[in-house]
Amino acid sequence: MLRDQLYKKLIKPFFFRKDPETAHYSMLKSLKTLSGVPFFIKLLSKSCTYKSERLHTELKGLHFSNPLGLAAGFDKTGELYPYLSRLGFGFIEVGTITGEKQDGNPLPRIFRYEEEFALINRMGFNNPGSEEAFHILNTQKKVIPRGINAGKTKVVALENALEDYLKTFKRLIPLSDYAVINISSPNTPGLRNLQEKDSFYKLIQGIQKGLSESFQIPIFVKFAPDLNDKDIEELLEIVQSLNLGGVILTNTTINEKVLHTNRLIESGGISGKPLRQRSNETIRLAYKKLQGKTPIIGVGGIFSGEDALEKIQLGANLIQIYTGYVYEGPFLPYKILSYLDSFMMKQGVRSIEELVGTASNL
Repeated sequence: MLRDQLYKKLIKPFFFRKDPETAHYSMLKSLKTLSGVPFFIKLLSKSCTYKSERLHTELKGLHFSNPLGLAAGFDKTGELYPYLSRLGFGFIEVGTITGEKQDGNPLPRIFRYEEEFALINRMGFNNPGSEEAFHILNTQKKVIPRGINAGKTKVVALENALEDYLKTFKRLIPLSDYAVINISSPNTPGLRNLQEKDSFYKLIQGIQKGLSESFQIPIFVKFAPDLNDKDIEELLEIVQSLNLGGVILTNTTINEKVLHTNRLIESGGISGKPLRQRSNETIRLAYKKLQGKTPIIGVGGIFSGEDALEKIQLGANLIQIYTGYVYEGPFLPYKILSYLDSFMMKQGVRSIEELVGTASNL
């Protein structure tokens, strides 16, 4: 694809000469500036978007034009939604948003491991807080399904986490199509303790009661890949017993062994290609445990159409990208979706739903 080659030869080197966070904000500034150029967004949208009826899917009462979403972490404030929603995705997940504004961890806090096609981040949920996020999102027209990913404010004690999550959800759920409880980031001290069985049950039940019937959208929970299989199965049993909307598998890993060098120079969560295998193992395990009754969003190491198909066939109803998007660029959604559609057409498959879990027992 010529436009993809031009991007990688001319534009990507410009951004990759900058540190990752500076490059991200440069991209945001460029996108905002160029959106004022007549027809720019329209032309970019046409270049990045692939459409096919075969890619349409329904999940928890929501309609998705395709199963590919952008994972939380890329649009931390919601400011990018108007642009990203026109760049080929089926849905966008905003956040992570915390109850109160926080600056995150000291700079530098995100690093490229280019030889591994990985990112290491210790961002620490830098975001404008739930109140400012409401003002940002409230001015936007919702074009495609939008999820809101909520985490715990760092200065809030773990025993007060429930109130902090509820503050975010009560403000932002009215502007969202689904919600995500993020208890799996490795960059907020103590957060992953909420994945312990008793704490998890208490938190999820508390959120459900706190939202009551006035906030009826699907609620997902995002798990870490570093849990052992037994712990994952126990948590999935709670997910089922409390009738949660679904699970997102997985967040970043702190397991250095996934790197070829087995040496993490900077501390933080590892994403990208090194995460792919463990993410896939977790999806396979979850699909078998949930028996297809509870939806799975698969994320971790998707860089191609083949990677995306693999996750769907292992049991993911929807998929998300983040690090692959950073490395491969804006035409990755087109490449992934065109590959999926071509595969489905050749196999005589009429919908994404027919592919879900077809390789789970292989």
